Amino acid sequence: MLNCAKFFELLTSKGIDFYCGVPDSLLKFFCAYLQDSVPSNKNFITANEGVAVGLAAGVYLATNKPALVYMQNSGEGNAVNPLTSLADPKVYGIPMLLIIGWRGEPGVKDEPQHVKQGEITLELLKTLGIPYEVLPQEFVDAEAAIKKAFEFMHSSKAPYALVIRKDTFEPYEALKKNTTPSPYSLTREEAIQIILKITSTINNPVFVSTTGMASRELYESRIKMGQKGDSDFLTVGSMGHASSIALGIALHAPDRTIFCIDGDGAMLMHMGALTTIAESGITNLKHIVINNGAHDSVGGQPTCGFKVDFGKIAKACGHQKTWLATTEEELIKALEEFITTKDLGLLEIRVKKGARKDLGRPKSSPAENKIKLMQYLRN
Repeated sequence: MLNCAKFFELLTSKGIDFYCGVPDSLLKFFCAYLQDSVPSNKNFITANEGVAVGLAAGVYLATNKPALVYMQNSGEGNAVNPLTSLADPKVYGIPMLLIIGWRGEPGVKDEPQHVKQGEITLELLKTLGIPYEVLPQEFVDAEAAIKKAFEFMHSSKAPYALVIRKDTFEPYEALKKNTTPSPYSLTREEAIQIILKITSTINNPVFVSTTGMASRELYESRIKMGQKGDSDFLTVGSMGHASSIALGIALHAPDRTIFCIDGDGAMLMHMGALTTIAESGITNLKHIVINNGAHDSVGGQPTCGFKVDFGKIAKACGHQKTWLATTEEELIKALEEFITTKDLGLLEIRVKKGARKDLGRPKSSPAENKIKLMQYLRN
């Protein structure tokens, strides 16, 4: 395993002093070290990976030095456009060092949403014309890999990728922990259970939940409350697209109420979906954003969720009504209005960070989940 401090010092010795990207569980120890060691104006957790590539390009234009962009391999999809039409040497030729967590590596057990991306991670880099190396776990070999990467970036003026396997970095616990008590009393799981209870009066509702902890908690809440989950689409992968999935269902199931349980990180990643929802003129979609100000599923790194007003943004995009709830009492009151309004609205629920350590995962496969929901919609 690589020591985070030694790896960081190696990068610093090569001139890297700017970091940006979207956190990944395979990179969480390295990202935690960055949080402790890099000033906030030199380490940006971006809304999506394409933003990070654009940011790194601007850094290079201003400093003539490559920046480091970190991401999960699922984020390659968000980065394809700026990597090919901006950074590629056939366009502007902008070097940057990509650090990519290899979820779903063939032969390594992982969740279903990572399998395909894991299979094509290296081939996609080849298709993009981005040279890469799987980062060795011995420091002397990693040092050689870094040397090779910087020689290429200097000579070719193009991106280079280091692909990170599971357990590449030694454990590191962030020193700069936020020890301030959360101002919010609810957990995300408690909020979901309140939502399920209040909406049980609605005839045949459908739920679409965002990737990560929210879908896992929706699944377990159904079991705890003795309810079937046939009406739930538990989105795995495709972060930021749950609201668009919900819109597609709502447009073609106008007699049903469709609830989207979104997260702050997912909302920020593809916030433009709010405009599409508003333009649709839909009335049966109920969009809920559970905001804990963190990327909870990949290490708890902060988002800017508590620094933005999702309600004002939604109204600016064309939503007629918005609600904000921070306590159980506020949530119950807001839900009673939210589920009965005929206007397009958005409900933001602010909760504290974290999840149960014993939180399970759905027993059914994504394909089985899809089939059950489609049967439910047609009954």
